Amino acid sequence: MTTPQPQTSTLYATLLARCPRCGKGPLFKNVLELREGCSSCGMSYKFIDTGDGPAVFAIFILGFLVVGLALYVEFTYEPPVWVHVVLWGALTPLIALGLLRFLKAGLIALQYRNKAEEGRLAQD
Repeated sequence: MTTPQPQTSTLYATLLARCPRCGKGPLFKNVLELREGCSSCGMSYKFIDTGDGPAVFAIFILGFLVVGLALYVEFTYEPPVWVHVVLWGALTPLIALGLLRFLKAGLIALQYRNKAEEGRLAQD
């Protein structure tokens, strides 16, 4: 038995935060809140459960970026401490939102493509 392949690429669905089945309907109502279903193909998004996955990846990536950039700015320009507080205090949440949206859309697309679901014990 062959299984139908997704009609849209995982990368396309991830980058544009679109429905993993059709690639047309948006995934999110606002920045991070999921819609009930796809407005284009009607697929329900109730199966989606990304858990803490996007947040964990975002913490690692964001920590690497912010610390690296803060060290670069410190050693290159030697600004006062308040510049770091203002700069990284403003940029960190903005980068975090963008990363979380991207990572959440990516994990949703991968969950759909690989038909991932909660593990269950076999009933004999």
